[in-house]
Amino acid sequence: VAVLAEDAIGRGLAQCRDMQGDKIHFITHSLGGILLRYYLREHSIDELGRAVMLGPPNQGSQIVDGLLPVPGFGFIGGPAGAALGTGEGGIIASLGPVDFDLGVIAGSTNINPLKFLFIQGPSDSIVSIESTKVQGMNAHKVLPVTHTFMMRNNEVIDEAIHYLKTGGFISQSLEQNRNE
Repeated sequence: VAVLAEDAIGRGLAQCRDMQGDKIHFITHSLGGILLRYYLREHSIDELGRAVMLGPPNQGSQIVDGLLPVPGFGFIGGPAGAALGTGEGGIIASLGPVDFDLGVIAGSTNINPLKFLFIQGPSDSIVSIESTKVQGMNAHKVLPVTHTFMMRNNEVIDEAIHYLKTGGFISQSLEQNRNE
């Protein structure tokens, strides 16, 4: 996670800074949200604007917990995938609350027939809605999308852009966003 965060976020920041804008906003998907949280724990970004995370396992992944003991999962998921468990000693637990302007979009459409083996509660087939939440976030929105394709959904795109512009999601007032 540390290597990925430095590479992905660091490289993206360099490209954004070359454009010389006033603010740098982020939209992340899944592990990308964890990489952003890790990077911001280690570095400050003076021009940081708002961030929207799509389907982030902010409280860890129950699927990782279930599959970690399975032979070969570490090879398939790699070290970053294996680090996404819900355990107290894991990287996710070490990140703590967020202290930046964050909106989170979770999916509620499950197409995973084996979800019941690993995920408790409603989910996007990969990450439970509850696991997407993180202390300090400003807004949380649930949409009827799956994990894998949420970033291509027009409603998700519209909500993410609206959040970056206004600090709130379209169908919720800012007060509702901050108090969810």
